[in-house]
Amino acid sequence: MSNITIRPAEVADVEQLNTALRQLSNDLDDTHLASDENLKLAGFGQSPCFSALLAECQNEVIAVAMFSPIYSTTRGAPGVFVSDLWVSHSRRGAGLARNLLAAVCDAAVDQWSAAFLRLNVYRHNQVAITAYEKIGFDTDLHETIMTLNLGEFDSLRAK
Repeated sequence: MSNITIRPAEVADVEQLNTALRQLSNDLDDTHLASDENLKLAGFGQSPCFSALLAECQNEVIAVAMFSPIYSTTRGAPGVFVSDLWVSHSRRGAGLARNLLAAVCDAAVDQWSAAFLRLNVYRHNQVAITAYEKIGFDTDLHETIMTLNLGEFDSLRAK
């Protein structure tokens, strides 16, 4: 992995970032509604709501991580939430995800003194669950993820 570099994504990287995130969606048989413009505004606009790291080898993006700050009153500390993590098929199993997550931790500590990392994994993605457990992640059985989607989100705001 000596020829792999991990660096923060910049606005000029939006197209490559979205290509990698689209591949992640395809890998998970998930929808992908993000456009390059969405990502540009959300990550590099006036009030960025995410940061991203790119892993590159010979100027080719081979992995990405998208993350944002969170705060836990239970832990009494800020943390980092990794919303998306993708490693190209040809690079899986070589420890790149672990290195990318370590770089996310470093960036989050530098940016907001993060003390923990959280991510979500689809229940059917046993390969990812096993990989995360090898790193040291625990399954949190005390929480259920709930989402208020666009229509309901707008309805709640209107009241």
